[in-house]
Amino acid sequence: MGPAERVRNLVEPLITAAGLELWDVDFGGGVLRILVDRPGGADLDAIGRLSEPISALLDETDAGPEGRYVLEVSSPGVERVLRTPEQYRRFVGQLVSVKTSEPVEGSRRFSGPLLACDDTGIVLGADPGAPGAVEHRFSYDQIQQTRTVLVWGQSPKPGRARSSGRSTKATASAKSSAPMKDSAS
Repeated sequence: MGPAERVRNLVEPLITAAGLELWDVDFGGGVLRILVDRPGGADLDAIGRLSEPISALLDETDAGPEGRYVLEVSSPGVERVLRTPEQYRRFVGQLVSVKTSEPVEGSRRFSGPLLACDDTGIVLGADPGAPGAVEHRFSYDQIQQTRTVLVWGQSPKPGRARSSGRSTKATASAKSSAPMKDSAS
């Protein structure tokens, strides 16, 4: 079991108890990223309150990666990486970008609406912006990375202010200011 999986198993109950969901754990480049979410988005306060307990738990159990690393606790953001069938299921109908491990029909990059998914793979609809694009089925072992794609609304014409009377809500994101960890000491 690698460091990310050890950390996932250790911190998931703590995150769940805080009313959040563990989205992903990733370790690379000396940074341990723990991504948390909840319906409607995780706010800065909720994320901030988790940083210290997670840091303390990793210190006392020595479950973090070996050597020095930086702990980062944040939200996955609006354009997020999808890894598990459960995560894919949440985004059926949304536009996604898929990068395959090996070329498929001469390409490794595909985008389109996520039409379906099951425990073995996904069905990606034709890219609405590419003439002649077709639907593709990918097994999870063919996929190197899938990322959701944020589609911005139409921009107002220059010189005209848009007044819809509606307010917008931003999804919060925070990074822990936890100190560097050195499990060798």
